[in-house]
Amino acid sequence: MKWKYYQLDTEVSKTTQDITLWKNEKGIVEIAKGTLAVRVLLDNQSCGYIFHGKGNLILDTIVETDKGAIGKSVERVVNEPFLMLGKLDEGLQSLDKSNHEDFTRCGHESKQQFMPKAEGLLEKFFEGSTCDHRNSKAFDEGASAFAFPNKKGKLDILVAKDTKLVYTSTDEVFVSKGEKTVLTTPRRVVVSKPTQSISVEKNYDPKIHISRGDHECPPQKGDANEERN
Repeated sequence: MKWKYYQLDTEVSKTTQDITLWKNEKGIVEIAKGTLAVRVLLDNQSCGYIFHGKGNLILDTIVETDKGAIGKSVERVVNEPFLMLGKLDEGLQSLDKSNHEDFTRCGHESKQQFMPKAEGLLEKFFEGSTCDHRNSKAFDEGASAFAFPNKKGKLDILVAKDTKLVYTSTDEVFVSKGEKTVLTTPRRVVVSKPTQSISVEKNYDPKIHISRGDHECPPQKGDANEERN
């Protein structure tokens, strides 16, 4: 199993200040002072952390089209353990040793109760992954990946580097690169960039709206009839 190439440190620390783990114009991930932090190791080198405390995830996953805004922002208080891999904030270099009170404050009776949950999260992230430890440099060049457990027992994933962003959840997939955005929901797919926007509804007769600047291109009847046939 690929995840077994990754190990958790035996030491659990805590943050000594509020830390912004990632931020760009589309969103932010931050954790509060006193958050539990255990290092994720690959070949005995730090490549990430599992955190548990109070975190915040804010993402602007709204797509602007000529017909108005589609989608909604993600604003979430993260109270469950979550994973971060990749670029590490400098604030993580000044962690303090955790104590029994830190674990009980986060709902754990002890370190021994917390560690299996952290290991389970790490295993779940890599479950079914084709990630190979020999290609572990994927996050070396400034990229970060986050995994947040959701209420449906799955993981919401955020991968970001510079102005590039990919966010996947059980309800949507959002991709942003510069001024181009793509949003996929159970009902529609929307692609937007400065000169053009395309919206396609799912599970209905084909309804495609394409806009290029001031010009609109209505659905082609022939294409719709061909699709139904």
